[in-house]
Order: sequence, then C-alpha cells, then structure tokens
Amino acid sequence: MSVFPERFASPPRDTTPFFSDLLSCGVMSPCAGHEDNELNLHDFVVRNRPATFFVRASGLSMVDAGINDGAILVVDRSLTAEHGSIVVALVDGEFTVKILQTFPKLMLMPSNPAFKPIPVNPDTLEIWGVVTFALNQFPHVHAR
Repeated sequence: MSVFPERFASPPRDTTPFFSDLLSCGVMSPCAGHEDNELNLHDFVVRNRPATFFVRASGLSMVDAGINDGAILVVDRSLTAEHGSIVVALVDGEFTVKILQTFPKLMLMPSNPAFKPIPVNPDTLEIWGVVTFALNQFPHVHAR
C-alpha cells in the first residue's frame, strides 16, 4: 500500500444529482427515477475533515472486504480502532491495511485467504486510522 495523503485544501462544492430511491438490481419501478437532492461525495465520505485523509490501496490482501487494488481509501484518524475495524497500521516501518483482531491474540488479518495474518506486538503497533470508505473503480472501466 502506498501512503500519500490526498488532502483537499478546501472541500469541493460541486454536487451531483442524487436519486434517493433505492435502485433495484432487477426491474426498476416506473415511479422511481426522480431527482430529490444533490450529493457532494466529499461531504458524504468525510465525517471529520481535520482528521481525515485519502490514500490509495495497492495489492490484493483486502479484496474480500471490498478493497480492490487501486481503491481510494477514506481514513479517519479520530476514530478508535476496535476488534474488526479495517485499519491503516504501521508495522515494522511499513504501512498496511488490514482487519484489526484484538482477541484471542492481537493480529492484523487479511481479507483474502491467499495471505497470512500478521502477528503484532502491541508495543510496536501504530494505528494510523480507521478506514471508513473504499472507492473502487470497476475493472472494465478505464481511467481517464
């Protein structure tokens, strides 16, 4: 995982139309489709602006948690990491994104069976923040 905060000097004020009806993955209701509001994605994903940063994930160890290679992660440093939280952690001088396991033994758990858990020493583990959102691009969509 490469760690480089992608902070905004000030959040963008651009909004995008937001259709508040739930979207079925089957047949859409003929009554649905009216625009109710506008959505500012930054305001939606950033709950505590001074404590939040964005970082790009690299690798496949968290794909079963919905974090794809190249995803933009929203990380909130003000949240307390708990058992089961997805965290950005510093282990032996390297950053990683894993699921925090606090019992029965302190470990950083991948979300892909091809990867092994990382046992950690509580005295040297440094949690940089809790991942609150992952913004993934679908593989068949090409970046601009």
